[in-house]
Amino acid sequence: MLKKTLLFSSLFISSSLFASNISQEDCVKKGDNFIFAGNECIQFYKSKGDTEDALNIVVHGTWKEGTNTLARYAPFAENLSLQTDITTVAVALPGYSGSSTNNFKSLAHEGDGNLSVKKEYIEFLASLVEALKNKFDATKVTYIGHSAGCTMGATMTGLNPNLVNNLVCAGGVYNIHEKEQGKDLISMTDVLHNVNKDMKMVLVYGTADDISKPQVTIDFYNLAKQRGYDVKLVEAKGAPHLDLDMTDESVAAIVEVVEE
Repeated sequence: MLKKTLLFSSLFISSSLFASNISQEDCVKKGDNFIFAGNECIQFYKSKGDTEDALNIVVHGTWKEGTNTLARYAPFAENLSLQTDITTVAVALPGYSGSSTNNFKSLAHEGDGNLSVKKEYIEFLASLVEALKNKFDATKVTYIGHSAGCTMGATMTGLNPNLVNNLVCAGGVYNIHEKEQGKDLISMTDVLHNVNKDMKMVLVYGTADDISKPQVTIDFYNLAKQRGYDVKLVEAKGAPHLDLDMTDESVAAIVEVVEE
């Protein structure tokens, strides 16, 4: 317990240490909790599980630029690996924790628009997931995304249909065109026809979520169900947007989907 406490404390301390430009060679030198993908050096936290060939990947949403997201998500990764007995990796996207900003600023960076609905950012995310799959020799991957992490992860499964086996989405947006205008924006409804129907989807909404309102998730669930996808709707009663992915209802749904 002391070791974990010290680890989480060190994660908090490193929140301002993200670097703007890091080469692949420099990334390798930073240690085993960094991975180079899509021309970004990404810091991650790993909690080891005993199940072979399987991997949980946790992706956060939009936080203030420079936030140390791993300080918040490391305990969540520990909990998921304990509950599922599967190695769980929580990543820090560009501009967060110790991750680089070679190509992309943080999701909250002013002037770049909503990166979670830009194809080039989603392609970067896909390269990161692929790199993690290879690093951990995983053949079965469960992607767990919150907010913007959900939005772009969901779209990713339409652009790269065979990349993940399970998608767990909490508090995301599935049709960006209902909220924003722009010909270069993309979200899951644009690519739903490409999604692998063998992939299991879990959609989590909080009844007290005023950022991604419950009806957003319910409407997309109905659409996906109508089109024949293997999709489950999970309600977290009284849950707001913050930490929706960490609610008891969400964790129970993650455990269930990886055990199927």
